[in-house]
Amino acid sequence: MNYKRLEIPELILCEPKLHEDNRGFVFESFKKKSFNLFVGFEVDFCQDNISYSKYGVIRGLHTNTLDFAQSKLVSVLQGKILDVAVDFRVGSPSFGKVICVELDSVENKQLFIPRGFLHGFSVLSQDAIVNIKIDRYFAAGESIGVRYDDEYLNIDWKIPKELQILSNVDKKLLNFNDISSPFDYNSQLY
Repeated sequence: MNYKRLEIPELILCEPKLHEDNRGFVFESFKKKSFNLFVGFEVDFCQDNISYSKYGVIRGLHTNTLDFAQSKLVSVLQGKILDVAVDFRVGSPSFGKVICVELDSVENKQLFIPRGFLHGFSVLSQDAIVNIKIDRYFAAGESIGVRYDDEYLNIDWKIPKELQILSNVDKKLLNFNDISSPFDYNSQLY
């Protein structure tokens, strides 16, 4: 596995080494020891969540409250998505900065998003199956969200407006500047 820090260095792109032959391919999708060594702290994934979505679906932007915040490792098992992370750590030099990465089931890259970031994705292929490893269990009622079409963030989800599909919950989220983040850049979130 090859690891690469993005413009916000806490966001890490994981690029697997594919071993291909006439049968297909195999690769390591996760190796805890090398991953934690590169990240610089212990990440202990405890749950995998898998979602199926069709073209035009936008999920996000979400995080959880401080005591239930989750680090995520996002991969695509089928199809292609635009994965989006937003720095939500007050005091961070990149607070409010948006990073977008295309992930697909051909290159099999993954995106690591630590605690303190908003996360979402849009489906760019006919459909997509997305796997998200998380390091804390889901806690009902502890979700925080920001509107997908927030003017300050100005995210291009790469889906025409008339084809965007959102949940009723995501349509009712507040704007970025109307929410107080519980995350402090100078606090240890891990």
